[in-house]
Amino acid sequence: MKNSLSESDYDELETCLSRFKSDRAMNLEEVDGFFTALICSPEITPPSVYLNEIWGGGEMPEDEIFNTSEELQRFINLIMGHWNIVVKKLSEDEVFLPVLLEESRGTAEGNDWAKGFIRGMQLNGEDWAELVDSEEKGGSMVPIFTLANEHHPDPEMRPYKEPVSQERRKQLIVGLAVGAMNIYKYFKLHRQEAALSKKYGNTFKRETPKVGRNEPCPCRSGRKFKKCCGNIILN
Repeated sequence: MKNSLSESDYDELETCLSRFKSDRAMNLEEVDGFFTALICSPEITPPSVYLNEIWGGGEMPEDEIFNTSEELQRFINLIMGHWNIVVKKLSEDEVFLPVLLEESRGTAEGNDWAKGFIRGMQLNGEDWAELVDSEEKGGSMVPIFTLANEHHPDPEMRPYKEPVSQERRKQLIVGLAVGAMNIYKYFKLHRQEAALSKKYGNTFKRETPKVGRNEPCPCRSGRKFKKCCGNIILN
């Protein structure tokens, strides 16, 4: 599988993604955030699981099925090509540049990327509690949670009462990119142990206790974990 896609490849991938009509179907920006979380994750997620999430869950609807097996294979190749690109960006230990789509105003908001990342976390939700609980490293999640919840229907989950300024948004997006690299490094040992467990059949044992659902949230919001960050990663 090649480690680069051309501009025309991405145009084709966006066209493929646009055929999925579910409210939970992902655009390219969401896929990029989603893949980033899965690649950072302490657990290995197979394509059979994450492909299903990309088109919105469940079996692909009849009116959205690709016309030929060649078209479907082309879509899978493009998706896997982008997966490999994200792996390369995270593993090279350089500046991580997320794929952000510009809105009608010509600005990149970052909300869809952050939402995609959260959806990736949710596939292995409890395994992320260790990072959220880390006083030293948990701050890497803050820009991602902030952008994911900027327009949350529950006002209490929104990080700011006032609209986010463009200057603050730029800072959040930089924080999001830096946070992704830090999270990838944080879970490096976990991924190695998970790979060994899969290879040799051993059971990976968590060294750090999980955060209880009714315990105070480690983000220090004052709310219970299940009503704050746990509401995002456990549900």
